[in-house]
Amino acid sequence: MHIGKAIRLERIFNRNTMRTIIVPMDHGVTVGPIAGLEKMRDTVTNLVAGGANAGLVHKGQVKLGHRMQGRDFGCIVHLSAGTCLSPFPNVKRLVTTVEEAIRLGADAVSVHVNLGDETEGQMLMDLGRVAASASEWGMPLLAMVYARGPKVPDEYDPDIVAHCARVGAELGADVVKVNYPGSAESFAHVVECAGVPVVIAGGAKMDSTRDFLDMVRTSLDAGGSGLSVGRNVFQHRDTTRLVEVLNRIVHEDAPVDEAVKGYEDIL
Repeated sequence: MHIGKAIRLERIFNRNTMRTIIVPMDHGVTVGPIAGLEKMRDTVTNLVAGGANAGLVHKGQVKLGHRMQGRDFGCIVHLSAGTCLSPFPNVKRLVTTVEEAIRLGADAVSVHVNLGDETEGQMLMDLGRVAASASEWGMPLLAMVYARGPKVPDEYDPDIVAHCARVGAELGADVVKVNYPGSAESFAHVVECAGVPVVIAGGAKMDSTRDFLDMVRTSLDAGGSGLSVGRNVFQHRDTTRLVEVLNRIVHEDAPVDEAVKGYEDIL
């Protein structure tokens, strides 16, 4: 592995556990300043206090995650964008480059691809081009790959999720982010098919914190490398304490019941 890429990955993944807690905060472009992201600097402060490994943001928000003191916080710059106001909400286009992300001090970059959309080919071409550039510069690449299109029967179907993971890996991603298909057995199949670290997405805000924690625990037991979850973390009523519990689960390998001892009020 390119030494630069190895060093940068250590800012995203815990070097002892080789797992990660990533919190995407790119929603401002997609849906606007939703709850939990109105004051980005406060959100980042809470995530860092809880011990999250990295945040994922668009280029204009990097300055709000810059650390002048306290713990390090890995920075992933998201290169793709699209808004819910578009008549084609599944279309994602590149809005910046690997080179600009390097100038911003990024530790990794990410690209979003929606398989099954009419513009799938363009998004795949973008992913391939970014992968080539990222490889040249020693920049880790996270590929968010989902199946969202008129011919997709169920984006959580295990075989479809495995297909998404494999596409990301085949086109050069160092890490892939996909939906959790619902069980340890099905997710183990996804991880095996990918061949690179796989992190789970959180999807829509879940009603139960316990269900969310159980999903994270099960994904790890199936061979997952952590999570890249936004709303189920930054919209929680106590983000810092939730991330502390996630640290117990992800990096200390604690069962959920043990991880929430002393934190029962967050459930």
